Amino acid sequence: MSDIVLDASAVLAIINAEPGAEKLTPELLRAAVCSTVNLAEVQAKLVTRGWSAEEAWADATSTIREAVPFDPNQAKVAGSMVTVTRQLGLSLGDRACIALGLSLRAPIFTAEKLWSKLKLGVRVHLIR
Repeated sequence: MSDIVLDASAVLAIINAEPGAEKLTPELLRAAVCSTVNLAEVQAKLVTRGWSAEEAWADATSTIREAVPFDPNQAKVAGSMVTVTRQLGLSLGDRACIALGLSLRAPIFTAEKLWSKLKLGVRVHLIR
């Protein structure tokens, strides 16, 4: 199976057993990658909720096959799409996830409903 990209909301849905997490089957998760920017978002959310830094990182990375470093090309793409995504309120982390999906030519899985309005050349799957 080809790579799939998870954004922070999808990783958190898995960790917290939220609605939609069941759509991310074990088969899909074996192909799942995540940007290190999105993993930092997950880490921050979990630490804020009381997890230790080590527990948060272990939980965040246990949901994926690979953490993909945010590279200069992804940074350029993420920065360039700010005007296209501003009206939807997408964050740097959101744009980093999309940039990774574009660079890998891989579908993105998210819980963010607004992403369905994006027309950026990458397939977006809503988990709820």
